[in-house]
Amino acid sequence: MGMKIGVMLPLGAGDGPGGGMPGWKDVRAVAEAAEAGGLDSVWIADHFLYRDPEGQIYGMHESWTLLTAVAAVTSRVELGNMVLCASFRDPGLTAKMAATLDEVSGGRLILGVGAGWHDPEYEAFGLPTDHRVGRFEEWLEIVARMVRGETVSYEGTYYKTQDANLDPAPPHRIPILIAGHRPRMMRLTAQWADLWNTAWYGAADAKVEERLETLREAIETAGKPAGAVAPTVGVVVRDPDQPPVADPDPRAIEVQDLPAALAAYEKLGVEHLIISPEPISPRTVERIAEARS
Repeated sequence: MGMKIGVMLPLGAGDGPGGGMPGWKDVRAVAEAAEAGGLDSVWIADHFLYRDPEGQIYGMHESWTLLTAVAAVTSRVELGNMVLCASFRDPGLTAKMAATLDEVSGGRLILGVGAGWHDPEYEAFGLPTDHRVGRFEEWLEIVARMVRGETVSYEGTYYKTQDANLDPAPPHRIPILIAGHRPRMMRLTAQWADLWNTAWYGAADAKVEERLETLREAIETAGKPAGAVAPTVGVVVRDPDQPPVADPDPRAIEVQDLPAALAAYEKLGVEHLIISPEPISPRTVERIAEARS
């Protein structure tokens, strides 16, 4: 099997038709285009809101609810979070949600997780911004051990569980993806993850290669076999034949140049390429699928 290819789904203001707020029908249409086009996966970000440097606030849907709905209307594509913010949901709840969504989807979930970063949404919803990686480290251990079948009693600085387990338990191992690149996050990736993500890029370049090397080093330092954690990379792909998005990414690959980019990423050993389309529309997804074939 060659490199897998997936696409991001719309989530919030700016992602919908004409740069508006997408509704469920828009999210569904993009997911169905990915499934019909033979792509391997669909992914959704996790935010409550985004405040840009000028102070404008962009609203967002709740991502897990959308991903569960997508699970119910698709049958083949893998479903991933890019990525869940650990601070938004406690670890036991996250593990329970993962087991249930995996059941709804027939075993297609990739549980993508990260420490979070966008202070304005934390402040708006009354969440602590201190010790984000320390909190994530505890949260991750509980989630990973629970989804892998353990009964977890844990007493940390930030989280506590007592005989927490999943009943009903998933019939298989739900893969965990971690996004991050700093040394502490790479250590946690090597310890707990099945997949790792770095994003966002355009064409494959020296920075991507440098990040892939940090993964190889982290796996080696942890004493794990090469390839123990699958590398995934997020790239931005633009369809120039559609109206431009309000804030185009200067790194974006134009869709007609995608076949060469796919070959380059596969040569680097990337196992799963996750594409953020510009615009996030069924037509862009169709063109991505055509470029892949």
